[in-house]
Amino acid sequence: MKKHIILSVVFITISTTFAQSPVEDKIGSWFTYGASYRLTDKVSISNVVQSWHYEIPDNFNFLFTSLVFNYHVNSKLTASASYGFNDIDSGFNKPGTHTYENRFYEQLGYKQTIAKLPFDLRIRLEQRLLNKPEPTENVLHHRTRYRLGTKIKLNNTFFIRLHNEFIWTIQTNKNDGFTENRAYGAFGVNVFKSANVQVGYLNRKVKGLDLHRLQLGFFYKIDFRKTNN
Repeated sequence: MKKHIILSVVFITISTTFAQSPVEDKIGSWFTYGASYRLTDKVSISNVVQSWHYEIPDNFNFLFTSLVFNYHVNSKLTASASYGFNDIDSGFNKPGTHTYENRFYEQLGYKQTIAKLPFDLRIRLEQRLLNKPEPTENVLHHRTRYRLGTKIKLNNTFFIRLHNEFIWTIQTNKNDGFTENRAYGAFGVNVFKSANVQVGYLNRKVKGLDLHRLQLGFFYKIDFRKTNN
């Protein structure tokens, strides 16, 4: 257990650098609700709602909502497709104009245990339809995302969640291409068998900014196969 805790502290520490701009000086917040509903051996549906803030818990930045269809090929491999609607406020010092987004993605998720440590891999393709104001225009962004993570079980109640995600926005005639990296570490509590709470830190590096976010997440699962038996 001590080795796992030390690994988590090191992970979070190396992700933190000195702030260089006003938005970097602030510790922001990132609230997440995620639910998964297993319908059959092969099919499940999940949804995610996230609220991002430049400061804790003020200065709204981003509202993310999504509905996901999952097809479980086997116990290790899952294929997913999703639609989401999002509200983005890029104004930091004062309320800015909002961008509204329709987002679609296709995803493959894979799980593997190596040396008794579970790893999960996620590869995602995204199509982001952005309705940008002033001047009003619709812009299509294509992104690829690669995330590798692990969940370290400390006992039946507590665990540590770690993952790192690399994101690449593809350059087009209407938008610049850029990369983003999100490093995340959290302490989790299984509040009951089908739900857990995670309290963590996320370091987001994007467009030359080094952003620091504290996250509070609640994640819930329900298996309708059991209720139908």
